[in-house]
Amino acid sequence: MRPPLHVTHSAHLRYAGTDTAIPVSLDPDHPDPAAMTAEFEATHRRTYSFLMDRDHVVEAVSVEARAHAPHPAIAVVPEEAGAPTTVTAHLGGRTREVPLHRRKRLPVSAHVEGPAIIAEDNATTVIEEGWAAVVLPDGALRLDRTGTPARPNATTAADPVMLEIFNNLFMSVAEQMGARLEATAQSVNIKERLDFSCALFDAAGHLIANAPHMPVHLGSMGATVQEVLRQRGATLRPGQAIAINDPYHGGTHLPDVTVVTPVFDDDAASPAAVAPASGGRGSVGDAGADEPRLLFFVASRGHHAEIGGLTPGSMPAFSTTLAEEGVLFDDWLLVEDGRFREAETEALLRSGPHTSRDPATNLADLRAQVAANAKGVDEVRAMIAHFGLDVVQAYMRHVQDNAEEAVRRVIDRLGDGQYDYETDTGAHIRVRVTVDREARTATIDFTGTSPQLATNLNAPAAVTTAAVLYVFRTLVDANIPLNDGCLRPLHIVLPEGTMLSPEYPAAVVGGNVETSQAVTGALYAALGVMAEGAGTMNNVTFGNARHQYYETLSSGSGAGPGFDGTAVVQTHMTNSRLTDPEVLEWRLPVLLESYAIRRGSGGAGRWRGGDGGVRRIRFREPMTVSLLTGHRRVPPYGMAGGEPGALGRNLVERVDGEVVELAGNDVVDVAPGDVLVVETPGGGGFGPAPGTVRPGSGAGRRPGKSEGEA
Repeated sequence: MRPPLHVTHSAHLRYAGTDTAIPVSLDPDHPDPAAMTAEFEATHRRTYSFLMDRDHVVEAVSVEARAHAPHPAIAVVPEEAGAPTTVTAHLGGRTREVPLHRRKRLPVSAHVEGPAIIAEDNATTVIEEGWAAVVLPDGALRLDRTGTPARPNATTAADPVMLEIFNNLFMSVAEQMGARLEATAQSVNIKERLDFSCALFDAAGHLIANAPHMPVHLGSMGATVQEVLRQRGATLRPGQAIAINDPYHGGTHLPDVTVVTPVFDDDAASPAAVAPASGGRGSVGDAGADEPRLLFFVASRGHHAEIGGLTPGSMPAFSTTLAEEGVLFDDWLLVEDGRFREAETEALLRSGPHTSRDPATNLADLRAQVAANAKGVDEVRAMIAHFGLDVVQAYMRHVQDNAEEAVRRVIDRLGDGQYDYETDTGAHIRVRVTVDREARTATIDFTGTSPQLATNLNAPAAVTTAAVLYVFRTLVDANIPLNDGCLRPLHIVLPEGTMLSPEYPAAVVGGNVETSQAVTGALYAALGVMAEGAGTMNNVTFGNARHQYYETLSSGSGAGPGFDGTAVVQTHMTNSRLTDPEVLEWRLPVLLESYAIRRGSGGAGRWRGGDGGVRRIRFREPMTVSLLTGHRRVPPYGMAGGEPGALGRNLVERVDGEVVELAGNDVVDVAPGDVLVVETPGGGGFGPAPGTVRPGSGAGRRPGKSEGEA
């Protein structure tokens, strides 16, 4: 006899102009559009946290038929139960005696209440308190919850075990946000290259935890959240999301758009009373009886490969003012009362002297960022439901305190150092690190750095802070989240009006990517930690009116005491991947001819620097290529007697055989058949190569040491 069929009818609905469809129930005999719409909107709001003012489209109709085949018996069960023995086990937070059942002695319908253990030849089933196991007729075990689990025995006092648990819980929130963003984004840059970051912040805008995304994003996002607090303060309310990319109000450069979502203790309530952040831990005002209290923020930052500007891809090589770099989001209300402000945001993207060439993709990625934030909110709310708000907020403080102490331990073993880092343009980043051993603090002083530049290689102050945070976090030999606690023992001196603290309306698009790498290299040199690695992100953008694309190319990493550099790897302030060749060639009119290791480009030394790479892209349509690259004139430094890495090189091979050499920062128009060739720098070596005799007593010292120091 055939088993009965269970037939399910579904309609796959989506908003007009979007890509993601949601299946809803469909009655084939009496379809109910209102019920289908209600189910779609409920699921959409639950998944993405907002609704849209668009028509609904039925993309597909599906019919699924299921038949339940009989389950094969998986065990021979006895007719009578055997008596259990007892063993000592640590369950439910304490050691106790629990029954030990032999699986082969449990008959059908046997009921085993937890805590207990069921053992068999190839498996052990641990049944926690509040659960029970039942033996089914085919011999399978079914676990049933029999009680509500007690709240974990966690208090607000710092506990080493709970600290490790919360370190990972907070990081997991950001990781799950990233997974949601990757799954729902539309652009190649976010979906394939993973050029995004997600993080969790406390109510004062202090970074609590992040996923291992992009360091240049993560260390600077706190300034963005705090800017939202400063500008909006008491007007923040549930159901809002704010977008920012303004480098002079918490952003870094215009392509990096951050979506910030505030979360309250009652998201159904009216506007909150929130005091602007003042730099202290308790920057949240006293909410009234009927007003929700601000609990935390979640934020996601994505690099939009097209946001306007002089050239397609929004990374112009020769911009001199911010207006030439694209569309500005300054404290932009993206979601209000749970409604995605699509029409208003599209109008903004089409405004200004250099509008976005692809507003549809901008909007799709912004929706994905809102959805990622919604996932973060759900995960933190689940954490609060499990542990209690008081415990979660206490551990938001404890993880920062722990990171602070970890950095202080690093400072305990550091010495003073300084370095003068020259860039390809002739600008200098000068840094002096001074350690106060008694206070267990360090001062990072950038006095003497070149003044604000006429080019776009100025880096907003938040980017410099991100570089300092990254460097000192990498010196911590412990698995802790990157958070604001790392900055507490560090005093950053940044004079006004330098290339690291520009004033509006200076251009900054290259500073976020190139100067951030240079600051990192200057700090590692001053501290004598390792040779220079990439020192550049090797930014390549190309496009036309229909297509825009951006990528960063790997170089060789620097060597250090006891380790060689790595060939062709993303280093320091960048951590994105490259688009798969198949996806690149499917989505864009290009052909990736090759991507190879540039053998021998790493600096020689006792420990050798990593080799750079060679990438060749052939164009199938007329395009404009923009390059922002470094170490084309000044080689990546070696350390302690190691040799510098090889210089990078950019060129275009024309279809007629002409070879056009390009500068480190350059723009060029290409025709069908032309090939862009980028040779990325090698990393510096560390220590003299075996058999090398180097003249001069100071040749082998590390850059962070002065003459005569030990």
